[in-house]
Amino acid sequence: MRRKATMQFVTLCCSMFVAGWNDGTLGPLLPRIQEVYHVGYAVVSLIFVVSCTGAVLGSCTFLYMFDRLGYGLVVVLASCLMIIAYALEAAAIPFPVFVVVYFFIGYGGSFLNSGSNVFLANVSVGKASRRFGILHGVYGLGAMASPLVSTQFALLPHWSFVYLIHLGLLIITVIMQVLTFRFQSQEQCAREIGQPHPDNGSDSLLLRYKRVFRLRVVHLMALFAFIYVGVEVSIGSWIVTYVIKLRNGGPNSGYIPSGLFGGLMIGRVALLPFSKLVGERRVIFLYILLVMALEFVVWFVRSQVGDALAVAFIGFFLGPLFPIMTNHAGGILPPDLISGGVGWIASWGAAGAAVWPFVVGAIASRTGIGSLTPFVVSLTGVLFVTWACVPRSRQQIQG
Repeated sequence: MRRKATMQFVTLCCSMFVAGWNDGTLGPLLPRIQEVYHVGYAVVSLIFVVSCTGAVLGSCTFLYMFDRLGYGLVVVLASCLMIIAYALEAAAIPFPVFVVVYFFIGYGGSFLNSGSNVFLANVSVGKASRRFGILHGVYGLGAMASPLVSTQFALLPHWSFVYLIHLGLLIITVIMQVLTFRFQSQEQCAREIGQPHPDNGSDSLLLRYKRVFRLRVVHLMALFAFIYVGVEVSIGSWIVTYVIKLRNGGPNSGYIPSGLFGGLMIGRVALLPFSKLVGERRVIFLYILLVMALEFVVWFVRSQVGDALAVAFIGFFLGPLFPIMTNHAGGILPPDLISGGVGWIASWGAAGAAVWPFVVGAIASRTGIGSLTPFVVSLTGVLFVTWACVPRSRQQIQG
């Protein structure tokens, strides 16, 4: 059982690595995409709009697909959909088709992200802060490694071949998913490792939808995830353009997102003991304030090195927020609603990764890329207020 549980966790980590790799790739490629396709900030940001549409649709259909098809089949289908999408992107297809294909990347990525969080929350029932830290640390590892690769490909004639690496990673992920989960439901996978799965009772799928959506805490945490991932990916996607345009950065500016996501990875693991010492709910307020202070450094300190260091520390303190929030959700939601609730929350995180970078690009097309920093500072302030509204315990939830 222990070996099987380890294999399940490794496979979840593999899915999250792919999700991180996807989110970290685009930032260094954006200047090259603009150059190749001759488009501006607003038009290139359509990539985020279409990806967002796929992620939102994924968030709306996740619970239904999860319930009807089972976890093992859903994640394999999502990975296969992304394999087809990345195969098309690697061919440097015309820009309109290139953009449309990101719908399927957003849709499939939403399922991989949500599915991994739901699976771990269900088999741990709120007692997995360390495992959530590792799981999301692996996401940070993927997001840190991908800019190192995509920066090099952005300088090559065949820049789109970077998507062949996505293709290889997803093929490995699909093989692991098939061998580990064997198209089974989550209940069957949980029984294989000796973990009881929360009983859904006799409630119909529609009734469980209604129960999930009646919980104010689910929508508050979905908003938190939506904003949090938006801040993270907006910085990762646009900081290269920001440094090139406003700090006279060169091609090596493409490595800055690796600092952001490297900090994210390290923070999610290294800050676990400190978070437990202070209290996971209280420490989030401290981390958000530190992130905001560092965002002001990027805004007002006109130094490439200073900005790069500040961005790395932003990632370090941003890192623990999402795993702490997900673990908190698993602890306070009714056990039979964890799948639907955490799935909804995580899917809106995937949507935030698409919506807010588009908004940054749309604003930048009118006011310049300098609008990035005041925008993310404002979003971070909203993040602080949103967390203050999240209930502390299950007893405070009123359905």
